Amino acid sequence: MFQNRYKGRRVFVSGHTGFKGFWLTAWLLELGAEVTGWSLDIPTTPSGFLALGLDKRITHLRGDMRDREGLSRALASCRPDAVFHLAAQALVRRSYEDPVGTFESNAAGTMNILEAVRATPSVKALVLITSDKCYRNDEWVFGYRETDHLGGNDPYSASKACAELIAHAYFKSFLGPRDNGPCAATARAGNVIGGGDWAEDRIVPDCARAFALGTDAGIRNPAATRPWQHVLEPLSAYLHLGACLLREKEDGPDAVRGSLHAESFNFGPPADVNASVGRLAEALRQHWPSFSCAADPQTSAEKKESTLLKLCCDKALARLDWKATLSFAETVRFTAEWYRDFYRQSERGGNRPSDTAAMYAATVEQIVRYRAFAEERGLAWVL
Repeated sequence: MFQNRYKGRRVFVSGHTGFKGFWLTAWLLELGAEVTGWSLDIPTTPSGFLALGLDKRITHLRGDMRDREGLSRALASCRPDAVFHLAAQALVRRSYEDPVGTFESNAAGTMNILEAVRATPSVKALVLITSDKCYRNDEWVFGYRETDHLGGNDPYSASKACAELIAHAYFKSFLGPRDNGPCAATARAGNVIGGGDWAEDRIVPDCARAFALGTDAGIRNPAATRPWQHVLEPLSAYLHLGACLLREKEDGPDAVRGSLHAESFNFGPPADVNASVGRLAEALRQHWPSFSCAADPQTSAEKKESTLLKLCCDKALARLDWKATLSFAETVRFTAEWYRDFYRQSERGGNRPSDTAAMYAATVEQIVRYRAFAEERGLAWVL
């Protein structure tokens, strides 16, 4: 899988304790990689990272993306072949409360990882993950393309647009084969769901907490429509993109049908996976019969969130042969099953499973099942 490019490789992951980060870490371990993670803290309680016991399976470093010197020392010590940068302040509503911290983490933090990579000769490939919210959202009914305007009306979205601009300046000025540096690209995805997310102000974590405690979930903006995708969808794309960048660096651009360096890629589900927040909550209820939800009357009108945002992923298909695997129903089922497994291993409403090995195995089982779906459906990236 992924051209066997990660087996025996050293891989550095920033933000490895977060939701996407712990899933990516587990997948890299199953691919045979030696993983070093860099993260400020364990961001939530419960934590998917701790639930899988990943702190015992990798080199787990605590550090701040704003600490450029510490980050550079960590990469120099790790000597990674590939770097995946996920660390960020990832919540729109929190960005209103702490705009300075959001810009420092997301924009300046991006600059710091680029400086650290620039100073680390071992790095051959860099995948820098931003967000679908890096686009200036004009509430279009069609998907945003990689050539559309960057921007953002809230601090989070604007910080991600800044990260993209910083990244491409470094890609063009300092990195890439021309400068004997790594091949690098940015990846844009959003509205990711799946087991192990307990962040605040997100629909699935709010529903999971309510399910665990036997309480009602308050649903903010039930009419808002999103292109929901399971966490394994963008992660498969990041890993595939990283493998292609490694191949370009080692075998030349002809090996990947033209250079991918300094490109940006959207990764998302097909249009028929779009669904409202209310429909998603109802779909989860089918797997959690005791769960109930209702609209939250405390929704803040002044802190605006987009009602419609989706991506055009034609470029990912044309250049990378990548497209999403799961249907909406499969996405919801994978998500609900993981939380059920977690709470089965915990006391009702508990914060940590009694058996981290069992949760690691359950997570790997979903990765294996996801790969099997991709193979059955003849998706080219799975090879």
